[in-house]
Order: sequence, then C-alpha cells, then structure tokens
Amino acid sequence: MDSKQQSTKIDEEQIYQWIREFQEYQTEDTQTKLVMHFDSLVRSLARKFSRGQGHDDDLYQVGMIGLLAALRRYDPSYNRSFESFAVPTIVGEIKRFIRDKTWSVHVPRRIKELGPRIKKAVEELTTELQRSPQVHEIAHYLEVSEEEVLETMEMGKSYQALSVDGAIEADSEGSVVTLLDLVGSTEEGFEQTDQQLLLEKAFAVLTDREKEILRCTYFEHLSQKETGEYLDISQMHVSRLQRRALQKLRESIRVEPSECL
Repeated sequence: MDSKQQSTKIDEEQIYQWIREFQEYQTEDTQTKLVMHFDSLVRSLARKFSRGQGHDDDLYQVGMIGLLAALRRYDPSYNRSFESFAVPTIVGEIKRFIRDKTWSVHVPRRIKELGPRIKKAVEELTTELQRSPQVHEIAHYLEVSEEEVLETMEMGKSYQALSVDGAIEADSEGSVVTLLDLVGSTEEGFEQTDQQLLLEKAFAVLTDREKEILRCTYFEHLSQKETGEYLDISQMHVSRLQRRALQKLRESIRVEPSECL
C-alpha cells in the first residue's frame, strides 16, 4: 500500500472514530471537526437544489441540520458508508424546506407534492408522445383528476412571486414602471360623492330653519343654548326642531336612498 492510499485509509478511520465519539459524547470539538470535514458535501447539495434562486445560505443551514441528524443516527453495522447514508438525509431536509418554506403564498401540501409528479409526467409523456401532453393525458397518467392538475399548475406560479417594486418595461421606448404602479387602489372619492348626493337629497325635505339648526349644531359644533342665542329662539325650541329635522332625515334616507345613485 503506497503512502497516499495509507493516508486516505487513516483519514477514513479517523472520520469514523470521530463519528463514534460524537454519538457517544456529543462533544462540541468533535462536532466541529465533522462539520468542517463534510462542509463541502453539504454546500454542493445546497447549490444543486438552489438552482440560482438565492436560497444557498438557507439550504446550507438546513443541510447542516440534516448532516447532524445523519451523524446521530448512522449505524456502521449496516455496512454502508457514512456518505451514502448521509446524502439522502441531507437531501430530505433540503427538499422539505423547499416544499414548506420557499413558497410565496400558502399552498396546500397536496399541491406541493403533486407539482413534481406533474413535471416528471410531462417529461415522460413528451418523450412517449413526441409532443406536449394535454391536461387530460397528464391526469390519466397520474390517476388524478383534471381539476387537480390544473389547480397544481396554476398554484405552482406561487412558488416565486414577483416583487411589487420590480421594474417592467412599459413601452418600446424603454420607459419602465413597477407592478405597484399598475395595481388599482380604492378611490374613496366615489363613496364620498355618493354620500354627498344622498345628504343633498335628504336635506331637501328640511325647512330653512331646520337646516340652519343642523348646520349650527353639527357643522359649527354649537350647543343648543348657543344655537338658540344665535337664532334668537329658546333652547327648548332648538331641541324640538333638531329632533324633528333628524327624524325627517332618517325617513328620507330610509325611503329613497337609491334615487341619488
């Protein structure tokens, strides 16, 4: 055995010794050695599943959780190398994270699970049929309903939502707007106009004196006593006219609210 082979053999023996020590004593020093040794493995798997979507760091952290779980559960008596045991565990954690955490909106789990199956079915049917498969063919292939296929394909668009601040080209001259610029908002002016028309219609049933009393008490915020002094009538008279005016307004609005729309 040459020196290189012997060095490799020694290194492998050392790794498995660290794994045994980690399982037995859970020491931080041993964990650090193992994490550093398998760091490149976890990073390569994280990059594979990130696919340029900016999740590298998140998937790396999740992959490390999978690595530690594999270190705790590994049993050499199964005659499997640690790497062959660890990779499915790490990948499982990464896939679970992608399925549950990286969707932009909440999507039912059955939709998340059906999505990859549809993608695979499309690839296989395209090869078999030499054309893009139709929805009913995908549904038949997967033994699900056409509605489930359509729902999954539509909800799959929620995997990555566009930012409302994202710029999009508005015309051939290159001017841009954001998605937020294109989103409609509630115009409160319409409701205010409707209310104003309704009040104008209702106020038509009042006498000039009743209108004046409501203007003083509700718009000028005068007390009934101050209103009486201003109009040179008693406070009791103001109270009586105010009640009558409000009753007339309620009846007018209740009977003919639609006429002003």
